[in-house]
Amino acid sequence: MRCPLHSLGILLLPLLLALRPPAADALSPDGLALLAFKSAVTDDPSSALSSWSDADADPCGWVGVTCANTSSGGPRVVGLAVAGKNLSGHVAAELGSLPLLRRLNLHGNRLTGAVPPAIANATSLRSLFLYDNRLAGPLPAAALCALPRLQNLDLSRNALGGALPAELARCGQLERLLLAENALSGAMPAGVWRGMPRLQMLDLSSNNLSGAVPPELGGLPALAGTLNLSRNHLSGGVPPELGRLPATVTLDLRFNNLSGEIPQSGSLASQGPTAFLNNPALCGFPLQVPCRAAAPSSSSPPPLPSSAASSGGAGGGPRQPVRTSLIVLISVADAAGVALIGVVAVYVYWKVRDRRRAAGNDAKDKGDDEEEGRGLFPCPCPCMRADACADSSSESSSDDGGGKCNGGGGGAGEAGGELVAIDKGFKMELDELLRSSAYVLGKGGKGIVYKVVVGNGTTPVAVRRLGGGAAAPERYREFAAEAAAVGRVRHPNVVRLRAYYWSADEKLVVTDFVNNGNLATALRGRSGQPSLSWSLRLRIAKGAARGLAHLHECSPRRFVHGEVKPSNILLDADYNALLADFGLARLLTIAGCTDVYSIAGSGGIMGGALPYARPAALADRSGAYRAPEARAPAGAGARPPSQKADVYSFGVVLLELLTGKAPEHGSPSSSASFLPEQQQEAPELVRWVRRGFEDARPLSELADDAVLRDAGARKEVIAAFHVALGCVEVDPERRPRMKAVSDSLDKIGA
Repeated sequence: MRCPLHSLGILLLPLLLALRPPAADALSPDGLALLAFKSAVTDDPSSALSSWSDADADPCGWVGVTCANTSSGGPRVVGLAVAGKNLSGHVAAELGSLPLLRRLNLHGNRLTGAVPPAIANATSLRSLFLYDNRLAGPLPAAALCALPRLQNLDLSRNALGGALPAELARCGQLERLLLAENALSGAMPAGVWRGMPRLQMLDLSSNNLSGAVPPELGGLPALAGTLNLSRNHLSGGVPPELGRLPATVTLDLRFNNLSGEIPQSGSLASQGPTAFLNNPALCGFPLQVPCRAAAPSSSSPPPLPSSAASSGGAGGGPRQPVRTSLIVLISVADAAGVALIGVVAVYVYWKVRDRRRAAGNDAKDKGDDEEEGRGLFPCPCPCMRADACADSSSESSSDDGGGKCNGGGGGAGEAGGELVAIDKGFKMELDELLRSSAYVLGKGGKGIVYKVVVGNGTTPVAVRRLGGGAAAPERYREFAAEAAAVGRVRHPNVVRLRAYYWSADEKLVVTDFVNNGNLATALRGRSGQPSLSWSLRLRIAKGAARGLAHLHECSPRRFVHGEVKPSNILLDADYNALLADFGLARLLTIAGCTDVYSIAGSGGIMGGALPYARPAALADRSGAYRAPEARAPAGAGARPPSQKADVYSFGVVLLELLTGKAPEHGSPSSSASFLPEQQQEAPELVRWVRRGFEDARPLSELADDAVLRDAGARKEVIAAFHVALGCVEVDPERRPRMKAVSDSLDKIGA
């Protein structure tokens, strides 16, 4: 007879087993695959993987792991982002056993070994970011191109070697292929690129590739970002087929061995010189290297002997081209001579006229000073220099009896003491300007800006006083030439320089007056006015981009702005953007104000309706808009302002428009302690946004609330974020040209 208790125990055993706590081996298969990667890591200096434990039921709470609920009921791993942690080890092949993994981001570590082909087993993978590691071996294109959804492949800054495999032709779904700064060698394979119809960006720079540039690259239908083949050993000519690429593509063929004349077909004709530099045998526009005249064709008839040339009949034909060319040459020489005589005559006339005016002005200096004191400037003589350029306020005030003005010196150099109109449509005399109603808009460290209403009270202009007394008189010609060059810039999105005034005691510049303040004030919000909507922000970004692209590409000197920031972007009544303070730094230097950045950072009010009053806590904010290479201290590798630095500054402004946050914005997740040194130099806003995209954060966490209120703005905002992130690349060579940035923005919302 069995014991009743024994029978009861047998009946309860299944229930007890079901209620038993889960064992350590109950971790999900996704978690086991991630633990295999942790085991492959030999050094974790930041303890980034310390929270990964086999005691957990699933890995969804681990640092860097993103999960999503699936139709099968349980959470599965869809993202792994452990970037910039200086991990050592290798990429575990077990990561390929994550069937729903969409994004794998392990960049900025010290991982070695090869890229495991088994990663292709993660068939849902869309983005693979392994750049900035120490991976070696060949590119496993056959395995990676078998991934049916792979769109982004970035293996830059590694040590991958061998030739570009022909299996790349199977990557028909790929949109971004970045293999820069590796050790790839051999010729670029032909017939590969036709199989990549969705490719938008291709970067093969800084490798050891040789041979010719494949003409089929010009047939990539979706290419719209970057085609970078620089710093290789490519030879031969520039294929004319590249002219079929859209104008928005940033082409970079520098530092190769290309030769011959640059074709002027399609978009190649609009490329700037930077796309072709450092190819010694390359010639033609836009390089300043003329191509040699072509040798005579072998089919050309030989020159006739002198006896035949002097006879009639058949000898008359060859003589005709010689006579025509000689006549043209004589005509051109005559025209040049007449033009030269005219220039000399005009020069003599103006010089005699200016000397007579200067002699007459010497007798009127005192009276003129008293008359000017009743108009725009109460004291335009040396006692005012304390507010402008010179740092001698105490000395000036003691010498002139407590601010009472004495007669100043007369003109300095040609046209001294005269208001010079650069724009022919600007009709105003100096006396009229001085007697007009004036309002102080703002006062910076190196000058005062006035709003002056002239004429019948309906024509306002902005007048900036640059000061006087510090510049040598002989610098007038340099000042006049620079002002004339700036004044020749004509664009709806650039504030125009209308006139200037130079004398020993005063330097002025007159610009258009823009009546709606600047972007810095608009972004911070004005009392009683709502935040800027997305449509207005996009309009402002497009306008500023067009103006800056015009300065870079179409202005007489291909200018550099040097101080792109919200306070230098003025707004008219319709919120159209106008770039201000362009060319001011150079004019200040010539006028004797050598502290360029203190004036550029003092408010950006040249031509603006309202000064940008910066709080003391944000006194250094203007530096946050500068590119990393432009923020280096003097003598420590600092570079002069460049167009690519302007592109970086514009990218920071665009990010500020999108997020509503200032460049020094930070968050607990934006720590830069494990970022490479170059990336730590980026503003906190740039690092924060970049990390947000790498970690696939929701757009609502990155974009300003006012931006997402507009219906249908989501796709446009994401596109604008991608444009901005391209502008703020740490490496200047990876940034697009401003023209490409402007074209990309114009497509948004079109």
